[in-house]
Amino acid sequence: MGGHDSGHGNGHAHADGPHGHTHGVIDPSLSSSERGIWAIKWSFAILAVTAILQLVVVFTSGSVALLADTIHNVGDATTAIPLWVAFVLARRKPSATFNYGLGRVEDLAGILIVVIILISALVAGYEAIDRLIHPQPITQLVAVAAAGVIGFIGNEVVAVFRIRVGRAMNSAALIADGYHARTDGLTSLAVVLGAVGVWAGFPLADPIIGLLITIAIFGIVWQSARAVITRSLDGIDPGIIADIRHAIEHVPGVEQLVDLKARWLGHRLRAELTIAIDRSLSVGQANGIALAVQAELHAHLPPLEAATVQFDTSGAQPVGVQPGAGGHHHAPQPVQFQSELASGTLRIVDTPDGERMRLTVDVHSGELSAVVEIARSGGQTETLPLLPSETVPDCFESIVAPAEPHEFDAVLRLSGFGRQENLPFRMEEPDGHHH
Repeated sequence: MGGHDSGHGNGHAHADGPHGHTHGVIDPSLSSSERGIWAIKWSFAILAVTAILQLVVVFTSGSVALLADTIHNVGDATTAIPLWVAFVLARRKPSATFNYGLGRVEDLAGILIVVIILISALVAGYEAIDRLIHPQPITQLVAVAAAGVIGFIGNEVVAVFRIRVGRAMNSAALIADGYHARTDGLTSLAVVLGAVGVWAGFPLADPIIGLLITIAIFGIVWQSARAVITRSLDGIDPGIIADIRHAIEHVPGVEQLVDLKARWLGHRLRAELTIAIDRSLSVGQANGIALAVQAELHAHLPPLEAATVQFDTSGAQPVGVQPGAGGHHHAPQPVQFQSELASGTLRIVDTPDGERMRLTVDVHSGELSAVVEIARSGGQTETLPLLPSETVPDCFESIVAPAEPHEFDAVLRLSGFGRQENLPFRMEEPDGHHH
């Protein structure tokens, strides 16, 4: 494949799926850098203060529109919680029970956040509908409007902050989050609109605005749940797979990418690859290509924690097994036979089509046919005709696998020149492999 293009940056990592607003999921390109983590923490702090100030007014005014907007801002703030949980637990080393560490806890935290926001949205929706059916006076309209303005200001500050840091980091994810925060600020201004409507003599303006914001929250919950569950089930953005394929194109010596799998463990990425290389290369040269693949992947995907690279073994033979010998890790011992018609070996072998009974003839007289009759329990007889192999000379094979167990008494019936010989034998499995 082509050589490395040094003009490539490190901005190839994608978020899970198209970038949207997903509570409980941190974009991996942010969590892989100190500045990204710093931006997330400050965004959490600003939105948390905004939500607390709004919550105070919710309890004193009874505005359901402000309640819905507060829930929305709380959801934005709690996005950082899975990251914090992951970084705390990621310090623990893998154990005999948790071989990959505790990165999955981040997925569990994300699911918990989505559930909490869903329950809160249900409460907000219930309150909005109840106020539509049973209108109640709203007090402190000025405070409600002020809280809406506070929500707008808090989101706008976060928006400006994320966009500036995102541009400095060249992070498309953080810039997109900044523009989303700006949209959230407009949602907070809707609370102000509701307060103005109530002041103008339309008391249902507040619950209507609250219901509209709640519907928007349900949309966010759906998108977030889909993203979190997809990741917890090892789903991954196809763009990441494309990035991995693109990175491998920069490594000389890789003839083909045979297989590729990747998954998230929390906010860290793991990949498993099978590559085809020139089989005439030495072990040292092959290992050098594998190391080059890993280095290129780490350069293109900052969230990558580990990449397991193995070589394509199609067509290779296990060490110590001759081609056509049909080694079997727990096959019965081969049976040697000798008669006037033929002499050779009878064994059970592994083939590309499955297990087969194989007769290899060392010496035989002219035309020969063979059948194995196996005595099974209950007086049953299993008959396996052995047909001449089209690829291996002086070899006869059954077209189906012998039934289990592979320990039995049987008879090899040989025929040729109008004669027939019956050779009784017994096959026994090695110790520890009896069925």
